[in-house]
Amino acid sequence: MRIIILFSVFLSVLGCTSATSDPSVSNSPATQYLTVLHTNDNHGRFWQNEKGEYGMAARKTLIDSLRSEAHKQGHAVLLLSGGDINTGIPESDLQKAEPDFKGMSLIGYDAMALGNHEFDNPIDVLNQQQEWVNFPFLSANIFEKESGEHAFDSYKIFKKNGLTIAVIGLTTTDTAKIGNPQYIGHLEFKDPVDVTAKLAKEIKAKYNPDITIALTHMGHYVDANFGINAPGDVTLARSLPANTLDMIIGGHSQEPVCMSDKNVNDDNFKPGLACKPDQQNGTYIMQAHEWGKYVGKAEFKLENGKLTLLDYKLMPVNLYVDKVQADGSTKEVLANEYIKPDSKLESYLAVYQAKGAKQIEGTIGEVDARLEGDRNKVRYQQ
Repeated sequence: MRIIILFSVFLSVLGCTSATSDPSVSNSPATQYLTVLHTNDNHGRFWQNEKGEYGMAARKTLIDSLRSEAHKQGHAVLLLSGGDINTGIPESDLQKAEPDFKGMSLIGYDAMALGNHEFDNPIDVLNQQQEWVNFPFLSANIFEKESGEHAFDSYKIFKKNGLTIAVIGLTTTDTAKIGNPQYIGHLEFKDPVDVTAKLAKEIKAKYNPDITIALTHMGHYVDANFGINAPGDVTLARSLPANTLDMIIGGHSQEPVCMSDKNVNDDNFKPGLACKPDQQNGTYIMQAHEWGKYVGKAEFKLENGKLTLLDYKLMPVNLYVDKVQADGSTKEVLANEYIKPDSKLESYLAVYQAKGAKQIEGTIGEVDARLEGDRNKVRYQQ
């Protein structure tokens, strides 16, 4: 099987047709291994919450450990993000998500899919954010209306441990209707299926990749029941010829994609439990919830052209769960062993956290009524 990865990939040199190499341990030509690490929908959570959950400094500690372990085992490694780094926490929003993007570079991301919230600000802000990082922002289905050209890098080719890996970026077409026309009026968001079908053929003819990955910000909707939303990852996988994509690393719907059976979501999943990714038409579909709560880790073996998923985990980043005590009461405990935040990154981000906290001090107005902030109510009930 050839593997195509649609996703934003980490590179220091940008460009749709460039390639990068990883000088790690080589595998035999007959059997090669790939570990994909992934997050999505950061939404300004560069700092841990009041409980000490998630946060980029602890995420770096975990990712550094996972990457080192994979390299020792002879695996090629990719670290991908499903996008939506922007919008969510005022300490980040007021600084144009500078701590989030620079934190991602220090963690070592390979690529990122552009999410709809990357267009919450004027395009010059997005351009500034691209300058802050050393990895590409990818989206193959966003075009300039005037020229008809791709507005962003469409894909990235990686060469690691003898593997040629293609990562294609895709963005939800809902961006066109929920985004600010002032910021995106010059852009056209085309059908991801049509764009991917054409692009995958071009990539295969030019690079003949071993693995193809779609790095998307489109949402995972169980059994393609996307409702009022634009079609997501399941529709994408089902609509393409079988084996066009080896995997989809996604975002946007902000959920842990864990299945109990075919087309049945695992509603009992909790931090620390086993997680089985979705699979449609020969394509694995994965998503790591939101905010950096988890780091997804997928281990693959490629042997004689056949790609096999060896192991998949959603690894909690200092998340708490309720545990029933002997007396019947519940107590919050860590779902996993405590992950100590990386001290250098924590110190680096602390400057931004303090600056953001200073910016939101003081009173700018008052209101007597309750301001509803629940996402589901704000988006669908008001």
